Amino acid sequence: MEGFVDIVQGFLDLGATVILPVAIFLLGLFFGQKPGRAFRSGLTIGVAFVGIFLVIDLLVLNLGPAAQSMVERLGVSLNVIDVGWPAAASISWASSIAAFIIPLGLIVNVIMLVTKTTKTMNVDIWNFWHYTFMGAIVYTLTGSMIQGLIAAVIFQIITLLLADWTAPMIGKFYDLPGVSLTTATTLSYVPLGIPLVKLVQKIPVVKDWDANPETIQKRFGVFGESIFIGLILGAAIGALAGYNIGEIIEIGMAMAAVMVLMPRMVKILMEGLMPVSESAREWLSKRFGDREIYIGLDAAVALGHPAVISTALILVPITVLLAVILPGNALLPFGDLATIPFIVAFIVGAARGNIVHSVIVGAIVIATSLYMATDLAVIYTEMAANADFEMPEGTAQISSIDQGGNLINYVIFKIFALFN
Repeated sequence: MEGFVDIVQGFLDLGATVILPVAIFLLGLFFGQKPGRAFRSGLTIGVAFVGIFLVIDLLVLNLGPAAQSMVERLGVSLNVIDVGWPAAASISWASSIAAFIIPLGLIVNVIMLVTKTTKTMNVDIWNFWHYTFMGAIVYTLTGSMIQGLIAAVIFQIITLLLADWTAPMIGKFYDLPGVSLTTATTLSYVPLGIPLVKLVQKIPVVKDWDANPETIQKRFGVFGESIFIGLILGAAIGALAGYNIGEIIEIGMAMAAVMVLMPRMVKILMEGLMPVSESAREWLSKRFGDREIYIGLDAAVALGHPAVISTALILVPITVLLAVILPGNALLPFGDLATIPFIVAFIVGAARGNIVHSVIVGAIVIATSLYMATDLAVIYTEMAANADFEMPEGTAQISSIDQGGNLINYVIFKIFALFN
């Protein structure tokens, strides 16, 4: 078993930029593409994800230190540290349940496709770590491998159904036809976030507050373009962090770059994905009639919309402020502040790019995440200890906005806790 776990871990260590191209290449061959065309599709998608993750790194490397400076300036003292999704992923894959998740997840997805209970073919195998986290935290609670695996499967089924439900929005608003987003971080905000958007858009006066990239550009001309919005919001975050003039300009330029580069990386991705998507539809049509199929991808592909990044940048200082003022919250946000674009992707889509409404709803759902992450801190810390995770110096408890504050994960965990 240990050797099998090492093989699985070695495969996962290759990262999404290798795993996804391989998956797309194999899918292309399966759906009847010529090897050369399938290889080009996989390679193009790999290049696109390299670019996307480089831009995300640019975002993280600039937002992380700025957020830490904001926290220090506020003198915040909270006893649960947000270690962020990279730590959550490593803790998950270190669990003894991890070796079973990928084969089990693939089997569940195939069964759901065959039985027509999902339209999503999830090729984002790297993000199976969310299923692993679900299984690992229930395993930590119960000591039962079977219950952990059942929890992981339930989590996967719910996220695939939500991916199906939101796919039309992804096609229409994000201009990504034939794509669904399967990242559980993003999907966990669907059950609460989308209904809240609909509610906010019915409130008198508030429903008329509208600011989206198009209206901003019409009003301010060239200074309303996404590149300038990124510059202004980035500089504002730098100022709130107490940076000097040079550092403020530097983070402003970095955010302007994110606004410009991310949409271009997504276009490259779609160039590689569309041939595979078309082949899949033709293959399915011949065998099952005119059946719709979605390719499940990392939610990073939705970060190309300027409204997503704008909303996320505004929510960074708001999240820090919420952590300070919310009674009962013990989570110090840090590691997952750069994950906020993933958190708000479906909220922004449901709000049709309205940044004002997206910020309002985003603040509400992030507040709920802070409370959930605080509540799960004890079991989260125990799971990390079992995985021999090296705790940050001086830290007693850890959690994260990403998985600790994941609504679907939280509800499933609480249901299992009732019976154990």
